[in-house]
Amino acid sequence: MEYRRLGDAGMKVSVVAIGGWINFEEGKIGEEATRAVIERAYELGVNFFDSADVYGRGSSERVMGEILSQYERNTLVISTKVFGQMSDDVNDRGLSRKHIFESIDKSLERLQMDYIDIYFCHRPDPETPILETARAMNDLIQQGAVMYWGTSEWEAHQIDEAVRVCDKHNLHQPQTDQPQYSMLFRERVEQQILPLTQPAGIGLVPWSPLAYGMLTGKYDNGVPEDSRFAREEWAKEIMMTEANVEKVRNLKPVADRLGVTRAQLALGWLLRQPGVSSVITSATKPLQVEDNVGAAAIKLSEDDLKEIDAILA
Repeated sequence: MEYRRLGDAGMKVSVVAIGGWINFEEGKIGEEATRAVIERAYELGVNFFDSADVYGRGSSERVMGEILSQYERNTLVISTKVFGQMSDDVNDRGLSRKHIFESIDKSLERLQMDYIDIYFCHRPDPETPILETARAMNDLIQQGAVMYWGTSEWEAHQIDEAVRVCDKHNLHQPQTDQPQYSMLFRERVEQQILPLTQPAGIGLVPWSPLAYGMLTGKYDNGVPEDSRFAREEWAKEIMMTEANVEKVRNLKPVADRLGVTRAQLALGWLLRQPGVSSVITSATKPLQVEDNVGAAAIKLSEDDLKEIDAILA
């Protein structure tokens, strides 16, 4: 396993992380299967595990915390998120100081931990000033409840404002951003986000690096009955276009020549970016974890990258 600094922070994260969304948001796998995935990931050197309070309304944090409690806390990098609607109460959502302070206590209790390594603002909150959110995050860091804070799915101008506000008021700035980023979803990150975050020392930890599974090649010849696209029409509509199917098929000879799977090629392609600290992967089986972790060793040459770009163009 390779470990990288989270942007310009001193803390290091495994370049392959395990996310909790697929396990709980739509009931894809249960606790026993989740345990097998997490334990195998830890055995292979994964130290970065990502969750969110809104995944299963706390279920993801609760089960992940129970499984990870068997390991020494200093060997783990744990992230979770705040923003989503957690109840019908008018203040039980967003990035207000009230909601952030109430949410952190609940997340820590579910995770069975004294602190969280990374606390993500899951979405931007148009109803709360960024200064209010930044001050709340800074206070949590000062109290030791959070080590670093980050953004997720914020626009470039919002991240820029957060950095400028923190600099002006001498607050801890966001250290990481979690955007959607993959071979099939790249323009926003490469044209807007990376040019801002990389110079600012903010490390990216992309979610959906395999484009909802499209980049694995499982949809080359249609939609298998037991696949994600068979269960989730919305994901199929987003990713399974004729153009994307052709691109993924054309990536197979490249992966075969390099002796890797297409999933490993897609993850390795992301990790070749110096502004990317880790990729948030999903898995329902230990074998998928093993395949994903194999991407940590992939090194792509300039000729490889040119060939890939020609396919993706």
